Amino acid sequence: MKFRDGMWLTNDAFTVQYAEEAYTVTPREDNKAVTLLCPTRKIFSRGDTLNLATISVELEAHFDGVISCEVTHFVGARRLGPDFDLFPHGKPDADACVSKVEQGTTITSGGLSATVSGDAHTFDVKFHATGSSKTITSLLNRSVGLAYSPALTTPKQVEDISDRKHYMFTQTDLAVGETIHGLGERFGAWNKIGQNVEVWNEDGGTSSEQAYKNVSFWLSSRGYGVFIDTPDKIDLEIGSERCSRLQTTVEGQRLKWYLIYGPTPKEVLTKYSILTGKPGKPPAWSYGLWLSTSFTTSYDEKTVRHFVETMNENKIPVEVFHFDCFWLRAFHWTDFVWDPEFFPDPQGQIQRMKEAGLVNHISVWTNPYVGQASPIFKYAADKGYLLKKTNGDVWQWDLWQTGMGIVDFTNPEACTWFTGCMEKLFDMGVDAIKTDFGERIPTKNVQWHDKTVDPSRMHNWYAFMYNKLVYEALQKRYGNNEAILFARTACAGTQRFPLHWGGDCESTPAALAESVRGGLSLGLASFASWASDIGGFEGKPKPWIYKRWVAFGFLCTHSRLHGSSSYRVPWLVDDSSTEPENCTEVLRHWVRFKRALMPYLFAQAEESIANGWPTSVRAVALEFPEDPTAWYCDREFMIGSQLLAAPVFDEEGEGEVYLPPGRWFDFWTGEEVQGSRWVRQKHGFLQTPLFVREGTVLVLGQSEGEGGFAYEWLKSGGTVTTYGVKEGDRAVLVDRTGEQKGVLEVAADGEIKGLDILEGEWKVEKVG
Repeated sequence: MKFRDGMWLTNDAFTVQYAEEAYTVTPREDNKAVTLLCPTRKIFSRGDTLNLATISVELEAHFDGVISCEVTHFVGARRLGPDFDLFPHGKPDADACVSKVEQGTTITSGGLSATVSGDAHTFDVKFHATGSSKTITSLLNRSVGLAYSPALTTPKQVEDISDRKHYMFTQTDLAVGETIHGLGERFGAWNKIGQNVEVWNEDGGTSSEQAYKNVSFWLSSRGYGVFIDTPDKIDLEIGSERCSRLQTTVEGQRLKWYLIYGPTPKEVLTKYSILTGKPGKPPAWSYGLWLSTSFTTSYDEKTVRHFVETMNENKIPVEVFHFDCFWLRAFHWTDFVWDPEFFPDPQGQIQRMKEAGLVNHISVWTNPYVGQASPIFKYAADKGYLLKKTNGDVWQWDLWQTGMGIVDFTNPEACTWFTGCMEKLFDMGVDAIKTDFGERIPTKNVQWHDKTVDPSRMHNWYAFMYNKLVYEALQKRYGNNEAILFARTACAGTQRFPLHWGGDCESTPAALAESVRGGLSLGLASFASWASDIGGFEGKPKPWIYKRWVAFGFLCTHSRLHGSSSYRVPWLVDDSSTEPENCTEVLRHWVRFKRALMPYLFAQAEESIANGWPTSVRAVALEFPEDPTAWYCDREFMIGSQLLAAPVFDEEGEGEVYLPPGRWFDFWTGEEVQGSRWVRQKHGFLQTPLFVREGTVLVLGQSEGEGGFAYEWLKSGGTVTTYGVKEGDRAVLVDRTGEQKGVLEVAADGEIKGLDILEGEWKVEKVG
């Protein structure tokens, strides 16, 4: 929202008051925080202290490179929950101090410092690297304030502002050329400069400014990030009100954020993951092909059996088969009862498919809503398991499901009941859960079971509660590192419960590009694992876009064929074409390619999870932060740290990719290419732009064989290829559990040490 009308005037819809000076600067007793008393006009005499608002600004050191800033107007306002679950793995010690310096007062937290200007009648806070005068960002003149809307006509109206809204805001300085990225899975322009962004979960598809996964964290190209510590709605004007400032606004009396300094972007993400949680670890098998029934298609046991048998005949292994919504009875979503007309023996069906080797795992769709047509609705309502209105009615509407209610996860008994429903599915042989929806959570006239929560703060936070509950139920049944979701909605911290997919996209090249941007953005919130609906969700994809999306989808950590009203099995996309590079052949090729990539991909995933980085789709800028062009690359991505890939968006097969500085090697031809340039190529459907970074020791396993994607790749045989290596270049070897088994390292003579760890027949090749 814009508080000003241009640069000089105030928007007439608001009364706006700014912190005009730091009147006092008071260190806390433990010397790890300072509090600034900031009147909203300059104080030249005692009389100036009367009849005005003051804003409290607290700067606190938390751990190396992290300082929070909390601005408050009325301190007596209640602090309602829920709150983000911060430091879930433990809080590091803070090397912190507050000191008087020539410029004013400095608070230091390891490598990051904030200096409050000591100049009289001034509000100026500079964040900078400790021991350096170079500013990272600043809170300058009129950059912290409060606002009322509608505007006040007399100060006495503040006696009762039930008819008005009260906002707190800050404006951090944007440097020349600075770019801003992240804020969850956003499908618009990757660089957010010039955008107004609302951090508020919505079911809006991939072609709008709305997002399923709103994460209150943004990353700057200048080596820092900001995490805004509220699950409530946040409004951001990113160089779009004042071109040189990023404005953060929340409704209420407080606004708190953490500035996280790297100085590299990968270090920023690691520190962010310490604050909000490390990404969860998906099992190796989950990296294989997920095949879905699609959404509103007509399917039954016979249909499912035909799909997996035909895939098997075509030598395309299905790792996970997913039953979407209509495994349930129409109007009965979600009561966890299989539709007996179409699936009379679900447990037996699952068992038969697994025993026949047609599929290794089973996933089913759920959501946290209950339609009133199901007897379960009355049961849950009577028990108090559903969200209520303030008058005691069950909250309901007809959007999505007729008379739909929402499971109240603030009620422990409702959580126990919902977990029990999951356990019955596990008893039938279900191995994974698609936790769909969770975005449209009402905020008006509702009362949660937990009376200490604010309905507005529950809107985004509900995603965390929902996914955590189901993920922990899976962990309890299958083990900590065998649990896997397929989740659509998220907020900060939900990266702990993998994995997430990009929601409802169209079957077009533009939607493929939207999905790439969504994956890039979400990865900047420590989501290590991500997928999209291969081929697009809405509509029936043309064969060429299906095949190009297959190539992209199998270079992501997770890969699912899923649609809305049409199937995504390859022979139905191109009418069983027998032409070269038909859909079936292309799908088989990329499934096998990814299986061979597992020794590299899973090792990269282990490193990413440990550090809070995206595995794939990883922004090129994370690996090449000093390259200005990398911060504008939103049509390509890194797979881990060593491979760079790009989808092809053109029907004729023309692809374009930017290669950062250094030597690169075309994966398909071995040709060496110098970086710092754009490369245009034309590829058939069995290839896509894919380049290997110099200094890479690339381990590829077998593309076929027993054991699915969780095969023993260190014992299967394969190929070890070096690309432009020097002494000390290395590759870490991990097994299918993620345990490190050894290291391949280039010796002084160019040979590879550590090959004795590998079993089976391995070829060693050198490129460059």
